[in-house]
Amino acid sequence: MKKILPVGIESFEEIRTEGYYYVDKTGMIRDLLNKRGKVNLFTRPRRFGKSLNMSMLRAFFEQGCEKSLFDGLIISEETELCSRHMGQYPVISISLKGVNGADYATARALMCSVVGEEALRFETLLMESAKLTATEKERYRQLITVDKNNKESFVMPDSVLMGSLKTLSGLLRKHYGKKVVLLIDEYDVPLAKAHEQGCYEEMILLVRNMFEQALKTNDSLYFAVLTGCLRVSKESIFTGLNNPKVLSITSVRFDEYFGFTDDEVREILAYYDLEGKYGTIKEWYDGYRFGNVDVYCPWDVISFCDELTDDPNTEPKDYWSNTSSNDVVKNFLGMANADTRDEIERLIAGEAVVKEINEELTYKELYDKIDHVWSVLFTTGYLTQKGKMSGKLRQLVIPNKEIHNIFMTQIREWMQGKAREDGTKLNKFCEAFRNADAKTVQTLFSEYLDEMVSIRDTAVRKELKENFYHGFLLGLLRFREDWRVISNRESGKGYADIVIEIHSEKLGIVIEVKYPDNGNLDAGCHEAMRQIEDEGYADQPRLDGMTRILKFGIACHMKECKVVSYDSGENK
Repeated sequence: MKKILPVGIESFEEIRTEGYYYVDKTGMIRDLLNKRGKVNLFTRPRRFGKSLNMSMLRAFFEQGCEKSLFDGLIISEETELCSRHMGQYPVISISLKGVNGADYATARALMCSVVGEEALRFETLLMESAKLTATEKERYRQLITVDKNNKESFVMPDSVLMGSLKTLSGLLRKHYGKKVVLLIDEYDVPLAKAHEQGCYEEMILLVRNMFEQALKTNDSLYFAVLTGCLRVSKESIFTGLNNPKVLSITSVRFDEYFGFTDDEVREILAYYDLEGKYGTIKEWYDGYRFGNVDVYCPWDVISFCDELTDDPNTEPKDYWSNTSSNDVVKNFLGMANADTRDEIERLIAGEAVVKEINEELTYKELYDKIDHVWSVLFTTGYLTQKGKMSGKLRQLVIPNKEIHNIFMTQIREWMQGKAREDGTKLNKFCEAFRNADAKTVQTLFSEYLDEMVSIRDTAVRKELKENFYHGFLLGLLRFREDWRVISNRESGKGYADIVIEIHSEKLGIVIEVKYPDNGNLDAGCHEAMRQIEDEGYADQPRLDGMTRILKFGIACHMKECKVVSYDSGENK
């Protein structure tokens, strides 16, 4: 029986003991031991294996670890390192991923819970330790004190919470006689969420104090590893730390340990007899460049392969954006000026744009200006680097088809939102369809396209261009909530792009959209109208009781369009 694909599994121990497929990243342990700093910060986009790698580190270093978990893996070949370090340290391991409150009080309470739950793993400090004094045990009790009215909530005053990681480190060192390994996963999530909720200053004060005590003035710390999406400005959160090692997506060191390499993807496909899907997976989920290595998004590869094992005909889809709101793209589009829109068009066309990247920002600065947003798009994985340039300059491209589709969807929704800001104009546009007024439809649609982002004639395939304009038009027409507006409806011998039924008037409207690559709009309209007739797209509206059918052929090319219409009149 084949191993199970670990969709959503972030526990190294669970993967290794419950029969899941594991892509061996344990070489990271060797490199970390040989090249570590006192504080090591890894920044990568979401869904690139940060949490699983942190779980792996804990499983390796923690006292009492199950050493057989690493049998047969790369790190097991490093016998001297394993002898010296495997299972030798008390490990404090927390994830701040869940510190997401609607206000500061809620977020702070969640932070208390994260620390309190981790402290509870070491109850032996209170129950069995002969090395700790009564005063030290009392300090431990402060970390695990729960609310009398809510036994699941931990209660810590600021002085205790801010010093909690340092306090726990000191107690563990005294009890075990070993310095502590500190792991903090998703360190920047509380800051991101606090910025969204308007309590950034309070949260950054809390996190800064916790980190400064745990990472700077902590004699009990052996070394620390932190992960996150963004490198938050040193002046903002890592105040006073002595040269933490920042290992970002531009760093060559550790570049192969987050994401899947091409060889690793080929091995997965061979194991599950899916070699024939290599081209599709590469087109959709490859294209990221970390340091000197090209990598795939592991979340996407695992998710798609899991579906393929049930249905080999499964189509690739967007797994990555389902884990995020894509707000950075929405904000980017909202801030875009004419020059930026031109650059977006070039990206969508498969071209590169050159930008200066600043990897060290505060959350308050992210959307101060459009140059900062380019940096955020890069560090969060919506754009990636292509080739090398000097200094902070980077050639930026959209990495793959999945992210390309995210951009297309967000651009279309942004364009529709902008159009809906002028309801009078949009209603006039819809009424022009109702009145078979092709001239007004063409004039207004051309105005919309002229103000928005167009699709150029390079990398994007013809059907994707047509889908983009089709989707944009569909969103505009759905402004009329009293109309029945249907997309890709089966009718006659095929599927009509858009069908509108206005039942109060027994009026049907059939629309076909074309994108002529050669720019011949007249030919595009002719082809659209021919397809409506030949495929019988008016059949279904007639079966639904529509007695008058209007037919529209619309051809789009970049920011130009042409519209023709035909009125079938009343059926006798």
